Amino acid sequence: MAKFKFEYVWLDGYTPEPNLRSKTRVMEFSSYKGDVKKLPMWAFDGSSTQQAEGHFSDCLLKPVTTYRDPARINGWLVMCEVLNSDGTPHAANTRCIAENAADYWFGMEQEYTLVLNGRPLGFPDNGYPAPQGMYYCSVGNGNVAGRDIVEEHLDLCLEAGLNLTGVNAEVMLGQWEYQVLSKGSKKAGDDLWMSRYLLFRICEKYGVDVEFAPKPVEGDWNGSGCHANFSNDTMRNKGGKEYFMNIFEAFKKNHKAHIAVYGSGNDMRLTGKHETQHIDSFSYGASDRGASIRIPVTTAKTWKGYLEDRRPASNIDPYLVAHRIVTTIKDME
Repeated sequence: MAKFKFEYVWLDGYTPEPNLRSKTRVMEFSSYKGDVKKLPMWAFDGSSTQQAEGHFSDCLLKPVTTYRDPARINGWLVMCEVLNSDGTPHAANTRCIAENAADYWFGMEQEYTLVLNGRPLGFPDNGYPAPQGMYYCSVGNGNVAGRDIVEEHLDLCLEAGLNLTGVNAEVMLGQWEYQVLSKGSKKAGDDLWMSRYLLFRICEKYGVDVEFAPKPVEGDWNGSGCHANFSNDTMRNKGGKEYFMNIFEAFKKNHKAHIAVYGSGNDMRLTGKHETQHIDSFSYGASDRGASIRIPVTTAKTWKGYLEDRRPASNIDPYLVAHRIVTTIKDME
């Protein structure tokens, strides 16, 4: 028998967006290869996470997905749903809302800002660096800040089994992006939350904070989004202009419902400037990064493929975003 370390990870009950929480459980197995069904339920003090009252504080953790923990010997990361003490889903459990839509693929583009002493990494102590222009996908001292953190995060995510497909420096100094490709709406949420967890944990070592606010610096600086690239089986394999046009009309009709779950403070980012459409408007266009929905060039040519929803903010709950996208399309069909 060997001792294995399992980091149970869950979302707390804070609003408007939840925070990640975790604790370690050591268990013995002759061997363990990631079968989530072998892991027991666990409990935690919900009164300390805005999920229960102190006089009746036990909440349950239900393991739903596992990932290797590359930072530990015999370590595993365990994504969990939060249940009430009677086994029913907790009110803060957004994962249980998302359909298990296996034919939906999501490519989440997670933007974030590395922060030191309350200012984006690389910003001078007083004032601002040079205006935007040289920072996007750049290289060189003064043009990027935090690359060591970004590279370590990429390696750990890949070792954990997360399907990161790329990283790049973003338009503002200290701002970065990584992309996660997931197949299935629930898995899209699991993967993005776990990638965030690893980013937070790495930044502990460097003494740097992670900021997911959609407008981390006021003024003439880009905000941070989490563009949601999505497709289903019909979009990828059958396609057709009529089907895509119906999607656009359905998204326009449900614009307010989408915005409602696309992150708090998103009005500060979706201003119609800095590669965004205004929060009160809906538009779509081929290769248009100022539209609500960007139609990739390859999709516009063949009317097969995926679409990019550019409205979600960097602080989204991906379970809610995936649920909203799937629901809008299914109601249309």
